[in-house]
Amino acid sequence: MCLTMCLCYSSASEDLGCRRGDFSRKHYGSVELLISSDADGAIQRAGRFRVENGSSDETLDYTPGTWRRTDVHLENPEYHTRWFFKYFLGKVHQNYVGTDAEKNPFYLSVVLSDQNNQRVPQYRAILWRKTGTLKISLPYSPTKTLSVKSILSAMNMDRFEKGPREILNPEIQKVRGSVNFKFGVLYAKDGQLTDDEMFSNETGSENFDKFLNLLGDAITLQGWAGYRGGLDTKNDTTGIKSIYTVYQGHELMFHVSTMLPYSKENKQQVERKRHIGNDIVTIVFQEGDDASSSFKPSMIRSHFTHIFALVRYNSQNDSYRLKIFSEESVPLFGPPLPSPPVFTDHQEFRDFLLVKLINGEKATLETPTFAQKRQRTLDMLIRSLYQDLMPDLHKNMLNRRSFSDVLPESPKSARKKEEARQAEFVRIGQALKLKTIVRGDAPTSLVTTGLCRKEPWESQSFCSTFPYEIVCADSWGQSLLVATDAAGVMLLDGEALPPVQVFDKTMVVKQMHVLEPQDLLITRADKGKDARLYVFRLSTLKRGLEERQLVRSKCDSRENKLEKTKGCHLYSINTHHGSELRIVAAIRNKLLLITRKHPRFEGFSAIGTGADSPVEEFQYIREICLCDPPVVMALVDGPTGENDNMICVAYKHQFDLINESTGDAYRLHHVDANRVNFVAAIDVYEDGEAGLLLCYNYICYYKKVCPFNGSTPMIQSNTSDFHFSWNQMPNFASHPIMCHPFTHTHTHTHTHTSYT
Repeated sequence: MCLTMCLCYSSASEDLGCRRGDFSRKHYGSVELLISSDADGAIQRAGRFRVENGSSDETLDYTPGTWRRTDVHLENPEYHTRWFFKYFLGKVHQNYVGTDAEKNPFYLSVVLSDQNNQRVPQYRAILWRKTGTLKISLPYSPTKTLSVKSILSAMNMDRFEKGPREILNPEIQKVRGSVNFKFGVLYAKDGQLTDDEMFSNETGSENFDKFLNLLGDAITLQGWAGYRGGLDTKNDTTGIKSIYTVYQGHELMFHVSTMLPYSKENKQQVERKRHIGNDIVTIVFQEGDDASSSFKPSMIRSHFTHIFALVRYNSQNDSYRLKIFSEESVPLFGPPLPSPPVFTDHQEFRDFLLVKLINGEKATLETPTFAQKRQRTLDMLIRSLYQDLMPDLHKNMLNRRSFSDVLPESPKSARKKEEARQAEFVRIGQALKLKTIVRGDAPTSLVTTGLCRKEPWESQSFCSTFPYEIVCADSWGQSLLVATDAAGVMLLDGEALPPVQVFDKTMVVKQMHVLEPQDLLITRADKGKDARLYVFRLSTLKRGLEERQLVRSKCDSRENKLEKTKGCHLYSINTHHGSELRIVAAIRNKLLLITRKHPRFEGFSAIGTGADSPVEEFQYIREICLCDPPVVMALVDGPTGENDNMICVAYKHQFDLINESTGDAYRLHHVDANRVNFVAAIDVYEDGEAGLLLCYNYICYYKKVCPFNGSTPMIQSNTSDFHFSWNQMPNFASHPIMCHPFTHTHTHTHTHTSYT
């Protein structure tokens, strides 16, 4: 059983109050009275919609098509769901059900854990009721036990119709909150003015199919096990296929008008309207140019849809234009549209649109009408949960601990049985948590999955006939920048187009990072004493490709060398370089710390600097000496960035942490094996807390490295630590945001290139 939709929502009014001064009419447009009428001219319904089409304030200095990407973020995050996933799931905790004085069921989870890993124990509790969800932290006292009754009292619950009783079944952990969304997608041909005409389009166009492919993946409904958004997954009564994706931990199902059942006899296409007309948010993809008749919400006869996103595609410049209609009662929601609201980068448009749709539905759920419906839905879900758990209560009467102490000491006679139960409880929870993470559904994750949420170890073919051995690569937009062993560096655009040479074979690249927001390409080229780091502007390389200039050679790249890196055999960068980019170059047993003087912000072009080479933007901070040359490295960002940044290095039989400021070393993990094949150290961050995935031989070992106490990291054993094994030894591993670790398997003279 899965509690789906709106287990918890924080108030949008708080965000709204903070934003009113910043997000004014220039961002959200005007409020228009939109009226529809029938064939006889009688008014059918009237509605006031807020029309958002970008800023129209000509006095402001706007650059067309640009905006602050920091504005594009999900609002009203589900903190309670994230809390449960992070602190409860897969750990020993207790769960209770009961009914309050008004005979309304409630559900309570309690866990004893560290206070933000400060080695200070505290209780965390989450209470689910039909009126909403509460979370609370309470201090731990070794001399005074805390009862469930006292926890509920702290949450203003003192009277009960039936006191809380503990659920011991480990399957209870599968009852978790996940917030999923269903959106309508309506295809409208040029000149269509009524919903009957739009819903009667049996098929879409090539441009519409391209847009659907951008939104998500086409999935077969029959047998679909994921979020279905009200569609039939057994008998094909709602179509054969649909569009689905996962965005930042949210499952999204799109009700596409041309994929829903079409009826030649039914001009109103009731089956299609039944789904799209009951969606809170609907995308209208309208063919034609802006000069043609424009869409208005009054064309759609629906009392349920509160937000329309009008999308137009311009084939001349391969761009999308967006316009938003919001029912007047819906609170303001971001991100604000750029001016003009035209997107030439399709991935940026997808991110912007999905965030806008999700934020819009969340804002709509704060209106009085939907707030009442949400409360009724939540009440129904909790009652259903209570009824499902009642048989388990009676079955475990002897083991029931009503009003028991939280995490009680078991009697000696029952200790072994209790330990076995807790071990099984944790095993099931951790398996569920791991499966949720790898499939991209984790509420604490910013994962956006594609290709129908393939498992991480499933490869995606990019080019099946590449004739060279691949050394390393990284993604550049929708392409791959590939370094080969004998043919230089090439840009691949898939199967359709031939590779484009970027560097000739004199540039022997061993490592690379493409940093598009920073307009940078960082490479390590050559080997031995001749090895160096090179830095290039992506915009300069792109301009050279567009102007069909000569392929760059090693000689042409002299101005791009970071001179002090001569002899570098390894380098690493910080993956979270929002404030400043840091590079650590390893030259034998010496580490050289390099930072960028002036981070270049979004939209800041190379033209403004007057230099094609970014070398002058980098400065050398300090050198750190190690006892041995490192085999793998990773940079770990401290919570403040001041004297608490660390470098993870692997050598001999150990992983160590090195303080960037002092050079002090701390033992992180010792490898108990005769032979060690170090694979990688990957920095991972969860809600601002740092951890490391240490990969060697067949093992991947996760270890928390946060918080820092001054300059000393806390690296003792932690309940969050875990490890897993591979059935074959991996050759390479990378941070999830990078795309350069892909496999290559020989088939005669060709190489098959794929993501992993």
